[in-house]
Formats: sequence, C-alpha cells, structure tokens
Amino acid sequence: MSKHERFLADPAATDAFGAELAASQPEGAVVFLEGPLGAGKSSLARAWLRALGVQGAIKSPTYTLVERYPLPAGGEAAHLDLYRLADAGELDFLGLDELAGQARLWLVEWPDRGAAGLPPPDLSLRLAVDGNGRRAWLAAGSEKGRAWLAGLRQ
Repeated sequence: MSKHERFLADPAATDAFGAELAASQPEGAVVFLEGPLGAGKSSLARAWLRALGVQGAIKSPTYTLVERYPLPAGGEAAHLDLYRLADAGELDFLGLDELAGQARLWLVEWPDRGAAGLPPPDLSLRLAVDGNGRRAWLAAGSEKGRAWLAGLRQ
C-alpha cells in the first residue's frame, strides 16, 4: 500500500493541503477521513470543498449524516459524517446509490461506522493532533489512489 505523511502546522497549512488535494484529486475520488474527535477532519473537508469552488455555508453533516454540494465545474461533492450512525443499514436511507453515479468526490468521516455499505476508498487520510498542529497520514486504497499519492509526492 502506498503511503504519504504530512505535518500541518496551523489552520493555513490545513487549508493549503485541502486545496492541494482538491487540485489533484481524480474524478469520482472516495476519501475516508479518519481520526479522533477534534483531529481536524471537518476543517480539512471544508478547505477541500472551498477549493473546489463551493460557495456559501459548508455545514457539518454531523446530524444530517450527508451534505451534498453542487460544484461549479459540474457534478457534486458529498460530505458524510457517520459518527451518529447506529447501524450500517441506515446508509440505505441516505441516497448513496444515487451519489455513486454523480459525485465527483466523496469525503467520508467515521467510515468504519458505514462498514460494507460504502464504496472502497481511493485514499484513506488519518489526522491526529501533533503539538499545535496536525499530522496527516495518507494511504492509497486503489490504483487511482496510488497514482494520486505519487503525484502528491512530486
């Protein structure tokens, strides 16, 4: 499995990393965002969506479980937060089958709670607090993800 690590010293570094990921992401990318509460998953997701051109409020999907955002370049991005999911079977009620054909990007927080009801990740991104900043570890989960990581290293 191809891996990559990055230190994000402050919120500006997180925003820049979100923009870098947005600029390099392949079409239809599925990204699992992992880490404990407060690790910065939602902050990175917001930076990523902003870099894709999403205007207006970018709400945390903590209670709605999924927020969908139309993208200026066409298609849409989906941000899922499965923390409050009681059972993976609840995914059936979120309209994810419809997303599979339309979403240019899936950002999934707490993917372990969705288990087999989610598409496999192209990239797993784990975040953790590291001093005053954050540390990000990226691991490819597909051939698309391996190519993506290779481009990030250059």
